[in-house]
Amino acid sequence: MKGKIKFELALIRLEEIVHKLEEGVDELDKIVDLFEEGSELADFCNKKLEKIENKIEVITNKIHKEENIPEEI
Repeated sequence: MKGKIKFELALIRLEEIVHKLEEGVDELDKIVDLFEEGSELADFCNKKLEKIENKIEVITNKIHKEENIPEEI
């Protein structure tokens, strides 16, 4: 994956790749290229989602501490 890509664009491209692979691709090399690109995009999206999830958890914990709210609601 070259350069920076936004999550939304990565997800759109990943969906395109899945669709192409589901439709069927004649050339083995093309299948491997699509699979490799899709794997990289899926990894990118997963890491991005984990990062956002961690950020939300930090923010939520901070709010709970400031307002003395039990963390398990």
